[in-house]
Amino acid sequence: MPNATASTSQPLPIVAALKDATVAALIALGLFFFLIGLNTDQGPSGALEVFPRFRLLAIVVAVVFAGALARALIFGRAPIGVGGTLTPWLSQAGDRIGPYVGPALLGFALVVPVLFFHNRYVLDLGILVLTYVMLGWGLNIVVGLAGLLDLGYVAFYAVGAYSYALLATHFEWSFWICLPLAGILAAFWGVLLGFPVLRLRGDYLAIVTLAFGEIIRLVLLNWQSFTGGPNGISSIPRPSFFGLPFNDEPGGFAATFGLEFTATHRVVFLFYLILALALLTNWVTIRMRALPVGRAWEAMREDEIACRSLGINTTNTKLTAFAVGAMFGGFAGSFFATRQGFISPESFVFGESALILAIVVLGGMGSQIGVATAALVMLGGFELFREFEQYRMLLFGAAMVTIMIWRPRGLVASRTPVLYLNGRKGAAAPAAQRKS
Repeated sequence: MPNATASTSQPLPIVAALKDATVAALIALGLFFFLIGLNTDQGPSGALEVFPRFRLLAIVVAVVFAGALARALIFGRAPIGVGGTLTPWLSQAGDRIGPYVGPALLGFALVVPVLFFHNRYVLDLGILVLTYVMLGWGLNIVVGLAGLLDLGYVAFYAVGAYSYALLATHFEWSFWICLPLAGILAAFWGVLLGFPVLRLRGDYLAIVTLAFGEIIRLVLLNWQSFTGGPNGISSIPRPSFFGLPFNDEPGGFAATFGLEFTATHRVVFLFYLILALALLTNWVTIRMRALPVGRAWEAMREDEIACRSLGINTTNTKLTAFAVGAMFGGFAGSFFATRQGFISPESFVFGESALILAIVVLGGMGSQIGVATAALVMLGGFELFREFEQYRMLLFGAAMVTIMIWRPRGLVASRTPVLYLNGRKGAAAPAAQRKS
């Protein structure tokens, strides 16, 4: 056993690292020769012509070569310093700063409206990130805790949005009444999805959930008399601050508190509203993990057969996971509807489900902090490269591949236990040491 450990920690020579980097560069050359090296555009004569971009292709290949070489040198393929690698050091650094990430993100979120009150772009981006944080935490219950692969989560997002829009426009109910109703209706549809997939797992479960999401979208698209069809629903009422509308009238929010009227007040209110909803999702998820149903979710995720042998009702366990996750998706959908003021089926395509699932997987399935960090990095980073529209998706895909190579189990791979032996964190380790 010691010999095996020594052999695995032995670094490869630099020649092997250069060989791996060269192979990666050749593969990149073959993949990107036609995608990047050649560009079709309208020529001087008006006809479609092919223009070479070999300089850009050389830069991309050089970046791939340098990245592959750096990966080999940093992550255990070649010597670093005195016969070691940076991987253990990176893991230790992550363990040290891990407990401070959550409070730091929360503190930053609380002061964003104060720091960027006059920057509408940053406020809108913050609202978008928090919306996907909430969606990621809702899907994390189904995928991360219960281990059920759901590719149609956007369906519950759509149910919540359309439920709020229809109730608010037809019955003129306020946001605070429609919000819980939208969550209840989304949870009801989550239970309806749960029944057909009780005996499915893996790829078959993914196919059924994907089909469910597409069915909901097609129903919304074709039922024009009820949902508006492709035209969507417009003039959705905005939320008020405990009955005070955000307008320039004597009974408005600004006049009541003696403030100068500005449209930013409503944006700041929406920011804190989605932050409160996201924190509610996080708090309920953490509390439910400590309950028997939460421990049943995690037991089913690890081994469903062993879970059944212990007498756990997997039917109820799956249905509660789908219902709770769908409920938070419905809350996020109702917020999306009231924020946009207009919704249509085009806002709830499969790409949304894929993005939410990518946030959960890249952040670390079962990790609340990891999901929030992944949403911030993916959506915030995506906006940073908006000026490079032609290469934004390429950089986005390269970043995702890098994360999966660096952290194959997500940014936060470890899950904090909710229960310890004898109620003490250090109780299990000394017992094991005494036994040895």
